[in-house]
Amino acid sequence: MLRLDRYVWLNFHIDANRINSRRELEHMNRIEKWADDDVIFLEMSQAAQKEAVAGGDPQREQKAYSYGATESSLSSPHERRLWREIEKILFPAGTTTASQRQDVEIVFNAIKYDAILITDDGASKKQPGGILGNRDRLRRLGVVVMRDEEAVRMVEALIRKRDDLARKLSQEMGEVLPSWVGKD
Repeated sequence: MLRLDRYVWLNFHIDANRINSRRELEHMNRIEKWADDDVIFLEMSQAAQKEAVAGGDPQREQKAYSYGATESSLSSPHERRLWREIEKILFPAGTTTASQRQDVEIVFNAIKYDAILITDDGASKKQPGGILGNRDRLRRLGVVVMRDEEAVRMVEALIRKRDDLARKLSQEMGEVLPSWVGKD
């Protein structure tokens, strides 16, 4: 049997604003399905989890706690510098609220754990800055930030490549295709 991996080697962190507790976010539904099917890896930082449960909505709380959560410990001088650089990019005058510090922590965790951050924070008329509004500057620090619909397009492209490779190898080797080809 042809031995290929279904996983497309993408690790995503989601921000609190992408908690899909009522399953109304179309793109997040697809992302969550891919995570359930081991096509991608999906988790969130403890800061995003804390932010997501702050309102006391039991359904949202259950959804937030269904994700694995990463810790934000600053364990080196490099990480402390990185934290300050993120803070300068997102909040040039410094952080003054817990919410602002959580945004810095959420971005920091995505970098620390080599994850692509999915958010809906910023780059809008109401909030031109925010995380998305600063994505080009954040990319220079090593983090990719995107909206959930952009993440879907990225995963779809990798799935197409993965499935094309599986079909090619199956044909060349005379092996049966893995059952997941064409189903993600």
